[in-house]
Amino acid sequence: MPLLAADIGNSHTVLGLLADGEVTAHWRVATDARRTADEWSVLLRGLLGRAIDDVDGVAVCATVPSVLHEWREMLARHLADVPSLVVEPGVRTGVPVLMDNPREVGTDRIINALAAVHEYGGPAIVVDFGGTATTFDVVNAKGEYVGGAISPGIEISLEALGRRGAQLRKVELQRPRTVIAKNTVEALQSGMVFGVASQVEGIVARMIAELGQEPADVQVIATGYLADLVVGECTCFTRHAPWLTLRGLELAFLRNR
Repeated sequence: MPLLAADIGNSHTVLGLLADGEVTAHWRVATDARRTADEWSVLLRGLLGRAIDDVDGVAVCATVPSVLHEWREMLARHLADVPSLVVEPGVRTGVPVLMDNPREVGTDRIINALAAVHEYGGPAIVVDFGGTATTFDVVNAKGEYVGGAISPGIEISLEALGRRGAQLRKVELQRPRTVIAKNTVEALQSGMVFGVASQVEGIVARMIAELGQEPADVQVIATGYLADLVVGECTCFTRHAPWLTLRGLELAFLRNR
């Protein structure tokens, strides 16, 4: 019987059905803070169809408190008979969080660390390419979460340029033909794609040095729905795991069942 996993981010919510560690179906929808519990229920039933009747568990992590509130309401009213787990401080993950204030770390980041340690071992660095933020999360050789970094996401950076640049506009996010662009559209694309790739290479190299490890000894994992855009431009990645967060939610659900 499948598990429904929901990774609720600032820009998008990624939903997936998982069975025995494999993602059997997946969807990505806009994270709308105005969407009510009833609307989320209708949306889920529209996406999953009859498969929702076979779900034997729900695992959720969220970075948007107002949306999480509606999900709690939706689970209580529309999926009351299905065991559910909302990942929050106090939930067992098996990943010690060595931060000044462990409760302020996004639950999606801890879930990514859990999946990385379980699937690939430590030390590891997870780079999650979201629309609002690109996050870097680090676990040491003992499997402890030791910190990370947050930078503006690719989409939000491109939108800011379009809003604030008098002669700039929104463009499609894709790899341009060359780094040295011949027109404004490709110049924006070059700055985004190759700029982010260079940023990732630089931050990852600094993190590996701070860990005191050789680059060959550290797993560097790309995830997030915008990873496809950048991962091929970087030499630092050892893995591309698009469904790492969903897999982490499944592991957390099983650990707390």
